[in-house]
Amino acid sequence: MNKPSYNEMLEAGVHYGHLKRKWNPKMLPYIFMERKGIHIIDLNRTSECLDRAAYAMKQMAKSGKKILFVATKKQAKDIVAKAARSAEMPYVTERWLGGMMTNFATIRKSVKKMNSIDKMLSDPAISITKKERLTLTREKDKLEKVLGGIANLNRLPSAVFLVDIHHEHIALAEAKRLGMKTIAMVDTNSDPNKVDFAIPANDDASKSVKLITDYIIGSINEGLEERRLAKAETKED
Repeated sequence: MNKPSYNEMLEAGVHYGHLKRKWNPKMLPYIFMERKGIHIIDLNRTSECLDRAAYAMKQMAKSGKKILFVATKKQAKDIVAKAARSAEMPYVTERWLGGMMTNFATIRKSVKKMNSIDKMLSDPAISITKKERLTLTREKDKLEKVLGGIANLNRLPSAVFLVDIHHEHIALAEAKRLGMKTIAMVDTNSDPNKVDFAIPANDDASKSVKLITDYIIGSINEGLEERRLAKAETKED
């Protein structure tokens, strides 16, 4: 997977931060300059941080660990959901339910309920009325919208990747409370010290989110492929 070039990051608007008055002073090491009242992110620092984050996530995937992707912002949700599915990683792109990780047992019950409704609706041997079918379908759709991305997550993930820690502060707080590794796209209005691997980048533009997320997912897929090959070699031996 080729790392995004300097020009590709420029074209995607990765360097555009927030207005100066909205900045978080802890982002100072990652800011290149101010232009027309807007902070410009240092793309050299973005590249360095992206390398570290991608390597860490590749190693996690290689060791069989799950990474949860969280992006509930309108301009990021579809991009992140598609990317996470391509690596068979769990994701939350609708609403973050409070306690989604800290109260995981309860969430698993809701997932089981969703799966049982699905089986009920698809089993011709089970007799249900038209009205019951409609009610169950609505309930299943409601649960699937929020929990569909974590339906196959049987245990807590080892790490969380977030787009915009300011927006996803509840998910970040839960991940930190549980001692999970945290990786995130961090804009100039956020505190990069709140995560283990901060990637200074524009977290509002869809092109920027896609460029960073696609590279991260590419690294994860490389780790998964190395894991598959290592297993195949062990089997042959």
